[in-house]
Amino acid sequence: MPGPAVKSGSLLGRRIAIVGGGPGGLASAMLLAHEGADVTLYERHGQLGGRSSAIEGETEAGAFRFDTGPTFFLYPQILRDIFTRCGLRMEDTITLKKLDENYDLVFENGPSLKVTSDIDVLEREIARIDVQDAGRVRDFMVDNRAKFRNFIPVLQRPFNSVLDLLRPDMLRAFPKLRPLSSVDRDLSRYFRDPRTRLAFSFQSKYLGMSPYRCPSLFTILSFMEHEYGIYHPVGGTMAVMEAMGQAAQQLGVKIRLNTPVREILTRKGRATGVLTDQGPEQADAVIINADFGRAMTKLVPDRKRRRWKNKSIERKKYSCSTFMMYLGIEGSVPDKGHHTIFLSESYDRNFAEIEAGEMLSEEASLYIQNVCVTDPDQAPAGHSTLYVLLPVGHLRDGGVDWTDETRAQARSLVMARLEKAGFTDIEERIRFEKIITPADWEERYDVHKGAVFNLAHNLGQMLHRRPHNRFEDIRGVYLAGGGTHPGSGLPVIFEGARISSDLVIRDLAPRRRFAFFNRRSRKGATHVTS
Repeated sequence: MPGPAVKSGSLLGRRIAIVGGGPGGLASAMLLAHEGADVTLYERHGQLGGRSSAIEGETEAGAFRFDTGPTFFLYPQILRDIFTRCGLRMEDTITLKKLDENYDLVFENGPSLKVTSDIDVLEREIARIDVQDAGRVRDFMVDNRAKFRNFIPVLQRPFNSVLDLLRPDMLRAFPKLRPLSSVDRDLSRYFRDPRTRLAFSFQSKYLGMSPYRCPSLFTILSFMEHEYGIYHPVGGTMAVMEAMGQAAQQLGVKIRLNTPVREILTRKGRATGVLTDQGPEQADAVIINADFGRAMTKLVPDRKRRRWKNKSIERKKYSCSTFMMYLGIEGSVPDKGHHTIFLSESYDRNFAEIEAGEMLSEEASLYIQNVCVTDPDQAPAGHSTLYVLLPVGHLRDGGVDWTDETRAQARSLVMARLEKAGFTDIEERIRFEKIITPADWEERYDVHKGAVFNLAHNLGQMLHRRPHNRFEDIRGVYLAGGGTHPGSGLPVIFEGARISSDLVIRDLAPRRRFAFFNRRSRKGATHVTS
């Protein structure tokens, strides 16, 4: 058991309220409690984690456990740095296992590739698509290594206005970002076969976007997988959230589960606390880790917001949603990897249909996690779990109406596509099943429009054009989570929580007005995105 954490004391006497116990809220709670603040974290559900929590399925055979949303970690150094800054060792409570194979990449009509972080192996696998493309893999890695290196400083700081685009780090990074190009178009500089480009671009789905629209910056997602590998948190992503909750409490954070916040209290344009069912509770600052669009429209009256009015939030572009199936099955699927990416032959048309949001695509792609090949304790003995994600459009007027009939239609579609992806004889082995639709994401998990990857990451909604870490409409309100800069994805959310926490420290501890980058730099440390 780790010893007591040492606090710095710069925020002694300050009261901080954190709304939402997802990864951004937990990271913020740890960092601010370490500075001596009196931190209370309010979570409306009975467990921490938000979309990074777990789903438990009790059966006669025993308990199945599934990740609700995120299923793996890229570049865990950011989380490790947060623990270190708080005087703790991440490894004391969290076990991250690097996968030998990143994923099976299955093209609908072939080939099937086993993708690893070994570049020699990766080249051989890509050669099964196109030998010439295989010869350009190292060029892609070299160029994206430079892009990645240039983007790091941009990721580490807030963007409060258009003037932040003129800072030296941004000016250095800008030429390598090719902002007017899409991920697919940028990859065409290296790879001629559309399937090869898709092998290096499907990762834009992590942002809920199509590679044909996603800004070219995000070729670094594929680079990161091949450069650093993919990590599985033993016990599932929820195990990480539980460890962060324990660390926060060790640092003095009061965690109040089953305590929804009803309103952000303000006076003369400044936050004064939060309203819960127990009444008003004062705070010197409020960090909102709840889904941005949902939180703003529910917790802050429209009249109190200047830039982010309800009409403005409604006009923004949002990511896709997901139709989820969590299947506890008898037996195992030993011939399938930990992750399988099944890519439709008509991926471009499939994603166009998703973005239009008007129908369920019969040519759907899938992501499947077969976690028990790595972490068998996630299912009872002699059983396994399958986590199946089908990208679908977010909720909108004229879009898919998620009735019982639509739900059944989507389930049939997923089972047929699973069969096509090589997961045979699954239906008769199902012993536990849970489904989450976009309507469920909105109603049960408070996700605005069911857009699980939050605001889209297009050029008009990045950097200073995304909701600011120091929320511009209400003084004393700060944002954490995928709806603020830098964006979605667990490492990015952790980085955003660090940015927001440092802003709180700067604002509430004026004697500690340190240089922003000196404060967080550890010589030789690298912070990245996913």
